[in-house]
Amino acid sequence: MLFPRLSGGLVASLNRKAFSFEGLEPVSHEMVDQSQLQKAMLFEIAVARAEHILTGELSPEWEGSIQIAAKRQSRHFDAKVPGEVTDSDKSVAEHAAQNLVAMLHSVQEQHPGSQLEASPLIPGMGWIASGRGDFSLGTILIEVKHTGRNFGSGDFRQILMYWILKYAGAIEHEIDVWSDCLLLNPRRNSALLVNFDRLLQSASASSNRVELCELLRSIVGYDLERR
Repeated sequence: MLFPRLSGGLVASLNRKAFSFEGLEPVSHEMVDQSQLQKAMLFEIAVARAEHILTGELSPEWEGSIQIAAKRQSRHFDAKVPGEVTDSDKSVAEHAAQNLVAMLHSVQEQHPGSQLEASPLIPGMGWIASGRGDFSLGTILIEVKHTGRNFGSGDFRQILMYWILKYAGAIEHEIDVWSDCLLLNPRRNSALLVNFDRLLQSASASSNRVELCELLRSIVGYDLERR
């Protein structure tokens, strides 16, 4: 309803603008296939490990990353702490984590003065609970996807929902809103930078940000005047 034009044609057009980071190697399919962990858990561990490395821990303990990953996964799935994380699991997670750290450092270098933030707040609305994104850098939202494919319609729908919720929060609480989103896939060494206003216009029926925000409010039964 919000994004009726977010179809295969638009998604394919967006993906044609994807790029890679120099000097980084994708995680091989063979390495991923050797892992016995669920792929969502495996790459959640990679993100947690990358966050530890970004804080200055050059060789963080695996246990901490595993615990954080299990906690995050449990928000969406019936996730449990893995009984065993093998050397092959760690090799995949380490490769993906190092790729992500290198990508983020590269982006930081291109935006001097902007602070990298992990887990930026995504405001809620009505029955939509608040949540957390992956990273942000100034006015750029950074979302990480460890898939073996191109970025899909679900990925774009997710970041658009994040943006609308952030925009609604900006109206109420005078907070800054993101202008762009950088999608990163450390597994494939693939990235895509999209401008939110252009993506909103392309994915919706040419509705503007205010109209989309009001439409979402009507869907969730949220009355701003009652707050």
